[in-house]
Amino acid sequence: MPSDPSVRGAIDRLSAEFAGRAPAVVIDRVVRSSRRDLDTAPAAALPELVERLARQRLLDGTAARG
Repeated sequence: MPSDPSVRGAIDRLSAEFAGRAPAVVIDRVVRSSRRDLDTAPAAALPELVERLARQRLLDGTAARG
């Protein structure tokens, strides 16, 4: 999974989107967890699904803290 482009791309984009709202380590953990939870999804759908799930989890987490 470390070389999975769906993971790396989502981490890069969500790090920019959540800069100042979520630490990089949290973003990394949420994206990797989202990828694991989507392990049975079709490979072609993974980039979008991983990013969408991770974004929602980050939004839920930042709303709970804010």
